[in-house]
Amino acid sequence: MKRRARKFYWIASVAVVAAGVVIAAMVRYSTSEETQPVSVTPGKSDDLRAVYASALEVAEGKHVAEASCARCHGLDGVSKTKGIPHIAGQRPAYLHLELRAYQTGVRGEKAMDGAVKYLSDDALVQVAAYYASLDPPQPIPASAVKSGPAKPDPVQAGKDAAAGCAGCHGEGGVSKIPGMPSLVGLHPKYLVAAMKAYKSGDRKHDLMKTFLMPKSDSELENIALYYALQKPERAKTPPISGKPESGEAAAAACAGCHGNQGVSGNPVTPSLAGQDAQYLVTAIKAYKDGSRKDETMTGPVAALDDNTINDLAAFYAAQTPKPPNVRMPLTTAEWAQKCDRCHGINGNSTDPLTPALAGQRVDYLEKVLHDYRTRARKSPPMAAMSDVLDEADIENLAAHYARQKARAVVFVIPLGK
Repeated sequence: MKRRARKFYWIASVAVVAAGVVIAAMVRYSTSEETQPVSVTPGKSDDLRAVYASALEVAEGKHVAEASCARCHGLDGVSKTKGIPHIAGQRPAYLHLELRAYQTGVRGEKAMDGAVKYLSDDALVQVAAYYASLDPPQPIPASAVKSGPAKPDPVQAGKDAAAGCAGCHGEGGVSKIPGMPSLVGLHPKYLVAAMKAYKSGDRKHDLMKTFLMPKSDSELENIALYYALQKPERAKTPPISGKPESGEAAAAACAGCHGNQGVSGNPVTPSLAGQDAQYLVTAIKAYKDGSRKDETMTGPVAALDDNTINDLAAFYAAQTPKPPNVRMPLTTAEWAQKCDRCHGINGNSTDPLTPALAGQRVDYLEKVLHDYRTRARKSPPMAAMSDVLDEADIENLAAHYARQKARAVVFVIPLGK
């Protein structure tokens, strides 16, 4: 009986609640809308020490919080300061890891570095467990959260903004005029860069500059997206005198950048498949004489004679263009579904190592997403996610999660483990 009693006490002492109380492992049988029991398996990893903290360690963590954390985060873990996150009810192992990252300089923020610099790892575990044990913050009322601007359909917006392009570049971006490039089959990153080069004067074309100067960056992005999503077709222009079969041999030197048969795999390098042949001739000659500048093109075209240029252009014009790897932008709800895969339904993470987002400060969430985009904060998965977000996406996602109800999670040791 004594041995069994001691075993039960051990289980009760290490079960940690991310919501306000330390409970015995038998709570795993309960079901509650407010607390979600999640089993964790004991291990030797220091990463999960805060999950197994005892009631005494949680109490000690409160003393650490009073001395080192409460001035910014509050003793209740609910921040009143812009840019300072709520940490009440946050996942314990995540808090511990972040505190260690500040202590080692990985996160690099002066105020936090100073606050944790002289704390032992035991103290970091204790304060992480303490804040994880508190009731999470209440969600911000929808009326108090300013969402980002309503986003129009970007494809329709791009079509509207490109209305003046059809006269030269053809309906849907398929050229019918010799010497005018088709705009389909090009990745938006390339097309946006090209349009900006016309605006800045790096590419010389007075008509293009006049047309593009009034366009905002978002309008350029919408135009590029519109053309990228159109069905790619060969330019509907007359062939030139070049020999495609001879051009195929010459094109072997171009495949490294422009892809086999002229279908580029690099978003910033244009596809040439199906392009108007006369435009290709003009562009190659412009790179050769220096009137169009690009260091990566200067060397490859330097030795080309007129016959070879015509052959190359004829070869690429005869190839079948393919659509770039571009998808419709996601709505806020669709983005949130992706975020929820790691951060839990409605931002309520059930992974002790993954932060909860529900009920977090809007300004803090916006700052974090910007930091991932600029690499001020390091995380390859988060960088990949945030890179494709625009400003409206960031504002809307931050507002979405701030409005969600934060739910406590109970981390328990399964019986028999």
